Amino acid sequence: MRRPFVRALALVAAAAAIPLVSPAPARADAVIGGYPVEISATPWTVALTSRDRFGGTRAGQFCGGVVIGRSSVLTAAHCLSEDVLGTPPRQVPDLKVVAGRADLRADAGSEAAVRDIWINPEYDGYTNAGDFAVLTLSEPLAAGSVIPMAGPGDAAYRPGTEAVVYGWGDTTGGGAYASTLRASRVQVLSDAVCEEAYPGSADGTYLAGSMLCAGEAGGRDACQGDSGGPLVAQGRLIGLVSWGNGCGRAGSPGVYVRVSEVARALRGGR
Repeated sequence: MRRPFVRALALVAAAAAIPLVSPAPARADAVIGGYPVEISATPWTVALTSRDRFGGTRAGQFCGGVVIGRSSVLTAAHCLSEDVLGTPPRQVPDLKVVAGRADLRADAGSEAAVRDIWINPEYDGYTNAGDFAVLTLSEPLAAGSVIPMAGPGDAAYRPGTEAVVYGWGDTTGGGAYASTLRASRVQVLSDAVCEEAYPGSADGTYLAGSMLCAGEAGGRDACQGDSGGPLVAQGRLIGLVSWGNGCGRAGSPGVYVRVSEVARALRGGR
């Protein structure tokens, strides 16, 4: 079972307060049922890192994020919880956003310090509702790294639309984390399908209007370590990796924060 898509060993690492050594090398078919991508094709995909919390082999990556403004990175609220980090996020001095780097073992791109953290005050860790947060960077990223967010009623949300999810997370569901950025093609599913898959249980509750789900008949999905990463359709951001049951299981699609809900909340002030 999976709930939020943080690194599977994050809790152990945080509790022990020692660096986490990276798991075994990833297979070539990551995310789940995915393929490698160049960062130049998806410059808005970034990694959240803390070498102090999660070790240095993969630059301390533990979640994903997406650039929605030159100094603003959207990610999942649960990525910044004490359960994941072992301490309040503002007490992680080396929390950074890695941009412009597909291979986490390389030195390309930049590592931007985080100047401010805003976590959605309406986030509910039981239902997984409102699972989003915004990091403000100390220095702006390149203008070309920003992706537009799909607003309410955008055609990209329609069931049957092909979308792509990006991340450095688990490639097998068994703890094989990728060092290079991967992507997987999935299909946006109807609210009815999502509600049937997640009517309300220990996994979470699917809430139409603030969530969407996507997948295939098993085999293509996000997984642990992909939390907060982007789901993109028709050149626009439509979702953030949030939660689900297992990785790539038939009948258990991945659930994403619906970005139109994020845009509404941010317009209302934070």
